[in-house]
Order: sequence, then C-alpha cells, then structure tokens
Amino acid sequence: MDWSACEIAEVIPGKVGGVPLIRGTRMPAEQVIESLDLGETVDEIAYNHDLNPADILRLQMYRNSHQPALQH
Repeated sequence: MDWSACEIAEVIPGKVGGVPLIRGTRMPAEQVIESLDLGETVDEIAYNHDLNPADILRLQMYRNSHQPALQH
C-alpha cells in the first residue's frame, strides 16, 4: 500500500529500512495493519507497542479509505 499521503505515516531513509512508520515511532504501518487484520484490538496494539490508540485508528481509517474495492 502507498502510505505517502497518510499524515500519520512517515518514511525516514535509514530508519527501519526505509519502510513507512507511524510518525515519531519505529513501528511499521503495515505491521499495525497486519495485527488488526489478525484480530488484535487497537487497545492491545497500543499497549503492546506503546502507541497512541488514536494514531492506530487514523492509520486504519486511511487504509480503509485507500484500499481498492474487492471484486465479487
């Protein structure tokens, strides 16, 4: 997914291999989304990785609004 337009994600060359991170952290955006997809709650992710729950929700909203519609 292209995270370049997401205000909560940032890419810093040389930091965690240059993957998109939650701003101000070393937590990859994709890892948070994968955890959500696997059924982990926002509160669990926030607690386990010392993240702001609001940032996780913003990341999830961005993903949901930029995810291509599934074909049935």
